[in-house]
Amino acid sequence: MTQPGDRWLGVACGLGAGAMWGLVFLAPKMAPDASPLLMSVGRYLAYGLIAAALLAPRWRRVAAALDVRAWRALAWLSLAGNIVYYLFLVVSVHFAGVAASALIVGMVPVVVAVWGLKDPDAPPLRRIGPPILLAALAVVLIGRESLAREALERDAGQVLIGLVCAVAALLSWSAYAVGNSRWMARLPRISAHDWSLLTGVVTGGFALLLVVPAMFSLGGTTAEGWARLAGVSLGVAVLASIVGNAFWNQASRLLPLSMLGQMIVFETLFAFLYGYLWEQRGPTAIEIVAIAMMIASVIWCVRAHRPSALAAVEGDH
Repeated sequence: MTQPGDRWLGVACGLGAGAMWGLVFLAPKMAPDASPLLMSVGRYLAYGLIAAALLAPRWRRVAAALDVRAWRALAWLSLAGNIVYYLFLVVSVHFAGVAASALIVGMVPVVVAVWGLKDPDAPPLRRIGPPILLAALAVVLIGRESLAREALERDAGQVLIGLVCAVAALLSWSAYAVGNSRWMARLPRISAHDWSLLTGVVTGGFALLLVVPAMFSLGGTTAEGWARLAGVSLGVAVLASIVGNAFWNQASRLLPLSMLGQMIVFETLFAFLYGYLWEQRGPTAIEIVAIAMMIASVIWCVRAHRPSALAAVEGDH
């Protein structure tokens, strides 16, 4: 069972991760000429190179703590949480827009929190269910108007492709969140930061394999387009992948899975905040209500995991 101090530190780390990860929804807008595959390769090559450089001084010690099963886990986690997820997300943003993508990916807290109910340290459904439902309702509300606006501005077929890709991104990242939390619990000798860097090295290896296919999607990319892509790739690699993943892995160590899922709400909140700044507009009344509901759901979930609350539940039995 987590201690109160660990719980709030975990929430702070979840907030930091959300602030960094929300930036990935803006990346396709900042480099609109780059294909989804090219954006994925650019981001994760940069991530892999930076991670390898940071991990190099202690590579032998860290690598010695991993067995074959751990390396296999890093491989599928790197694919699910990085390459596959980001590829689907970029396609979704291109075809369905930031709002629709954030709306669907914002359902990750519900999927992960429900999965975490099977853990022995999770509160019963009657305590954790209401904040999960509140988060789900908030996600639906916050995207309703924006989704309708995107549908009016885009071809229906493109919007449908984007929505399907957003659902695929949702499933991919949910699998990553659950698997990553499980594996970090099995490897306490590996720090949260080093696990993030190891994931980066493996992800960079996969990105190298995609360089050749990405070359076929270059099209008529200009020098300005290349410079923009390089800047966006480097920025997202440092902020979202290095810093954001380090925050998330620390939260994964400090919070139970049923509570960890709620922290992904912060990614949706920051995605919409950055979207408002990019579009130079403020939130509508419905969006303000939905944001308040999201914040309330996180606070409610934290309170449901208090030791006193869990003790009261155990006493009821």
